[in-house]
Amino acid sequence: MAITSIRDVDVKGRVLVIRADLNAPCKDGVVTDATRIERFAAGLKPLLAAGARAVVLSHFGRPKGKVVPEMSLAPIAPALAAALGQDVAFIDNCIGPKALAAAAALGDGQAILMENVRFHPGEEKNDPAFAAELAKLGDIYVNDAFSAAHRAHASTDAIAALLPACSGPLMDEETAALAAALEAPKRPAVAVIGGAKVSSKIAVLKNLVNKVDAVIIGGGMANTFFFADGLSIGKSLREEDQVETVREIRLLAARAGCELVLPADIVYAFKFADNARSFIAPVDECPDDGIILDAGPKSVIRFRSVLANAQTILWNGPLGAFEMRPFEQATRQVALEAAELTRSGLVTSVAGGGDTVAALNMAGVAGDFSYVSTAGGAFLEWLEGRTLPGIAALDRAKAA
Repeated sequence: MAITSIRDVDVKGRVLVIRADLNAPCKDGVVTDATRIERFAAGLKPLLAAGARAVVLSHFGRPKGKVVPEMSLAPIAPALAAALGQDVAFIDNCIGPKALAAAAALGDGQAILMENVRFHPGEEKNDPAFAAELAKLGDIYVNDAFSAAHRAHASTDAIAALLPACSGPLMDEETAALAAALEAPKRPAVAVIGGAKVSSKIAVLKNLVNKVDAVIIGGGMANTFFFADGLSIGKSLREEDQVETVREIRLLAARAGCELVLPADIVYAFKFADNARSFIAPVDECPDDGIILDAGPKSVIRFRSVLANAQTILWNGPLGAFEMRPFEQATRQVALEAAELTRSGLVTSVAGGGDTVAALNMAGVAGDFSYVSTAGGAFLEWLEGRTLPGIAALDRAKAA
């Protein structure tokens, strides 16, 4: 791809129309987790210091093309100002005379935040007319929202054909980290894939078995593999309609020389509840009324030994019901191993997906991984090997 980074452009006096993802959690009009905002601000600061004028666009929630006051970006402006260490004016529309006037009034090094682009139906329809209104706001389009790059929307796709277009600092960071883990990983490369359902990770697994040397499979997904093997798994979550898919994934892995590593023992309970009494058993000894909720201690030892031989670790999804004790142990222990290997400089570790980030935060190791992506759907589609519309749009665009 021949995508120009905004960091390679002289931005002094130029008005940058920057698509960010500032869809941060809020409660009572106050941001409760500013991680996304702070990461975006870290990349924007040097651009402002170089004299750029920033018009920041973002979505917030799913208002479906209507003005929904609870989904206004107004609460984000003070959090962005705090992260940048300077004033950020909030403009209550992203197009129209008021928005144009605010953009035109910007001085070098100043930034404004526009209202939710999804308040307009043209955004999610990828409407060229709406994109043209957004393009009037500045001189250069910058996509710094990898987490929204899987959407072909007006502010991520159509606008890139109307202005000179670049990738932003956070986009550069994200794509470089993922490319290092997936496109040209240091080997051996190991993927840790968990979560509840095989059906949601079919394309991921089919792609990964051709990219890595081993895939550790945990969470509810592992139950479906056990079921496909004819094991009794009691009342555990499983997808009986995915048996053929499991067999296909096993065949693809065997052809590619990729080892599938499944739990050797399980932690089960008789109810799905926090602090439920738990039992450890071999994978083929789950009682008829038992519910598998985590991988057992022998599995953890096996998983850790696989990671210890790796040079690249790619993680998506928890290995058990990590939200409830004591069923967070496999996720915690394996995450601690990955973090220690990373701290020691022995591996490059990349993780992503909403539940994954929450699980690593639970284990207290998110900061120890080489890179943790805050993207959800975009991260999964990247793992599937798909071309993301927002990145493809930059590749087609005229360079700044």
